[in-house]
Amino acid sequence: MDSLTALLEGFATALQPQYLLYALFGVFVGTAVGVLPGIGPAMTVALLLPLTYSLDPTGALIVFAGIYYGGMYGGSTTSILLNTPGESASIVTALEGNRMAKAGRGAAALATAAIGSFVAGTAATIALTFLAPGIAKLAVQLGPADYFALIVVAFLTVGALLGSSVSRGLVSLGLGLLLGLVGTEVLSGQQRYTFGIPSLADGIDVVIIAVGLFAVGETLYVASRLRHGPVRVIPVTGGWRTWMTRGDWARSWRPWLRGTAIGFPIGTIPAGGADVATFLSYATERRLARGGAKAEFGRGAIEGVAGPEAANNAAAAGVLVPLLTLGLPTTATAAIIISAFQSYGIRPGPMLFENQSGLVWALIASLYIGNVMLLVLNLPLVGMWVKVLRIPRPYLYAGILAFAGLGAYALHFNVFDTLTLLLVGLIGFLMRRYGYPVAPMVVGGILGPMAEEQLRKSMAISQGDLAYLVHSPFAIIAYSTLAVIIVLGMWLKRRKARLEASAPSPDVVPEREAQPAE
Repeated sequence: MDSLTALLEGFATALQPQYLLYALFGVFVGTAVGVLPGIGPAMTVALLLPLTYSLDPTGALIVFAGIYYGGMYGGSTTSILLNTPGESASIVTALEGNRMAKAGRGAAALATAAIGSFVAGTAATIALTFLAPGIAKLAVQLGPADYFALIVVAFLTVGALLGSSVSRGLVSLGLGLLLGLVGTEVLSGQQRYTFGIPSLADGIDVVIIAVGLFAVGETLYVASRLRHGPVRVIPVTGGWRTWMTRGDWARSWRPWLRGTAIGFPIGTIPAGGADVATFLSYATERRLARGGAKAEFGRGAIEGVAGPEAANNAAAAGVLVPLLTLGLPTTATAAIIISAFQSYGIRPGPMLFENQSGLVWALIASLYIGNVMLLVLNLPLVGMWVKVLRIPRPYLYAGILAFAGLGAYALHFNVFDTLTLLLVGLIGFLMRRYGYPVAPMVVGGILGPMAEEQLRKSMAISQGDLAYLVHSPFAIIAYSTLAVIIVLGMWLKRRKARLEASAPSPDVVPEREAQPAE
């Protein structure tokens, strides 16, 4: 009952007129940017993060939650109508959804994606509401060595499981740790890795790292591989109330529920993220399909859109469980969310539910409200989002770079921050160019200083005895779980690879490899 009471208090805050406007603004802007080709949720969140700086913490995080969910919703429109997945989690949606659109059923694909996202997002938020407080109560009892064990788990699982290569993921993580160590060392007051530059004495802001890697670096990479040609968007006809027939509803509701059940638990652990969840959901629907529905797979099966989109959004809510309760990011987007908290001096973790109870419950309440707003925006206003898809690519990517530069400058009104942004963006471009994942680098930059702090506390308590790091039952369980998670994650990645190989050959054309329309 405590959770229900706290949630009602959160609704009392989130339903205030100004916070409702913030939520509407967040979901609208998040959807508008998320619907653009080649822009996934991580890039959307990083790019729009500076918009929240002038707001109070509660209003800023409500806007940010709307941007996060809006970016997740927007990707389905691009995948279905333009055949351009903004991220790997949208590939399955493009696989079946775009073929539905080519067959004249794009409206049904958009509708089942939007409604499935609403159902999964709401169900997963309910699970978050009741699961997160219990985990936070247990986590409050953890000591420095236990926290260090958790951060090591996050380091190794994210480094090993994000990206196609374990070694490249760990190299990326190492670069992030190096960036996180730049600045003044807390205990001794000595500067390190600053090269005598005064602006680096306070370290490199994690917002600059996130925006540089995801907005600047990804934009440069996509633009460098973009070929010229007109954008061909499949039109959507008919009123939104007539998009789904009774048969479509009958074929969609079970995949929505199954996708939710698959996506949420995978989102809560660093075992591959939403892209693994979507492929597992797609494989489940193919295996369970019977008769004519089974024959439609590979040619535009509505189950192949409903299930993966539900899994995608359920995983997005699942990511918030370890983030809010333990302060651990399991995806690239979660790492950027942590940087948003830190920009307001708020540290996600066990004490968040005690020290910032009103804020966190208003945030959770805003997720319910934002889901309803997104359903309203994504069905009746789909014609407007189709027009957004027609923005010329040179204008689009030039605008992203300009907006990212202005956001970096607005942090401290310092030109050096903008130069640092460009340098980090160039590093991000080279990493994408040579196949190094950028998410572990962001995680390293954010969690590196936290790991150092907890390690120093542990060594101070134990007087330098390394055995103290594994003296508690929780630390032993954490390190044992690390091995299990890595094995599970590797199995899921191999499972995903087999599913990709067995799936019908798609005609998905990512934005960065788009061919000119004929």
